[in-house]
Amino acid sequence: MTTRIARQKVLAIVLAGGRGSRLSPLTDERAKPAVPFLGTYRLIDFTLSNLVHSGVQDVWVIEQYLPHGLNDHLSGGRPWDLDRTRGGLVVMPPFSSPDNEDGEFSQGNAHALAQHAHLIREFGPDLVLVLSADHIYRLDHAEVIRAHQESGASVTMVTTELDDPAGATRFGNVRVDDQGRVTEFAYKPDEPLGPTVTAEVFVYRADVLLGTLEALERRGELGDYGEYLLPELVARGDAYAFALEGYWMDVGTLDAYLQTHRDFLDGKGFALDDPEWPFITSSLARPPAHIARTAHLDDAFVCGGAVVAGEVTRSVIGPNAVVEAGAVVRDSVVQPGAAVRAGAVVSRAVVDTGAEVGAGAGVGGRSANSRPTVVGAHARVEAGADIGPGRVVAPHAVVRPGEEDETAPEAERSE
Repeated sequence: MTTRIARQKVLAIVLAGGRGSRLSPLTDERAKPAVPFLGTYRLIDFTLSNLVHSGVQDVWVIEQYLPHGLNDHLSGGRPWDLDRTRGGLVVMPPFSSPDNEDGEFSQGNAHALAQHAHLIREFGPDLVLVLSADHIYRLDHAEVIRAHQESGASVTMVTTELDDPAGATRFGNVRVDDQGRVTEFAYKPDEPLGPTVTAEVFVYRADVLLGTLEALERRGELGDYGEYLLPELVARGDAYAFALEGYWMDVGTLDAYLQTHRDFLDGKGFALDDPEWPFITSSLARPPAHIARTAHLDDAFVCGGAVVAGEVTRSVIGPNAVVEAGAVVRDSVVQPGAAVRAGAVVSRAVVDTGAEVGAGAGVGGRSANSRPTVVGAHARVEAGADIGPGRVVAPHAVVRPGEEDETAPEAERSE
């Protein structure tokens, strides 16, 4: 029943504990991995689907921030056939122990691994596959594991190429030689090394990982794995890269979140319904979407249970969302159960779960480079209110005409 790939016992650890503050207010009341994507999915669905299709069946999900909604979605692993008697999906919440009765939240992803080191030892894997829970990609992890074994690496980093090297300042940035060996690593550097960045998927030799974590803990050097763990392994000279071919996106900012939706609308993503590699989610049965005779749709994804009677262009309309007659939604994401009332205009915006944009209200900017506007979950923009580009409405807030500056402040700019 244990996962074995290339004759190696494999344990996958999905890091799903971070707050994701750069996606606020979408993450004010939910964990980042539970944020909806394309209406139907949650961000963590892509990580879990890739794992099960790769044959990895021992999956630990390390949680911390607002885990309850994420746990509801995970449903014990059932949607991905990970609800097994032996192995399968195991949720790892924050905990106290005899050595630390008060408990402790992790201070970075390497620290999170160190907190669970004794459990990893007990499990006894040959390889530990460590992944983030909030990236959009398709990858056969079995191929990465086989390449890792062939190279004899202590760590294999899955890498991707950015179109603009300047964006490497947000990621782990690497240089790779002709044999695929990582010769240089910089974590969120001020000056990029080049366009090659880590895709937040790593295969570690378990003995090397645990030994290095133990040494770093003694020196007080854990934090994020880009700070000390990966530089330590690169210095050994046996860190290798595995190039991910195809689409990959870190949706850690509001701009990236909207851009990823646009990419799938434009056909730049990957197939979501490939029978050999379907992306799986936990979802309720819903009625068909209803498109009224007054509706006008152009390049849109409309999910089950939605009711559309207005104009929708280059947008995603989530399950059970409503766009009334006379309303206009352009270049936006209307999340599950949200409503855009008659005469309202929503442009370059995210209207989060259960939020309402009142009749004749305006949300977002009109130009193609306007900063995203976000209306938080279950918030209400009253009739006639006008919220400009780059502004955010907190969950459950009410925005009235004339009070937009106070109740819909400008969002902080992402680094």
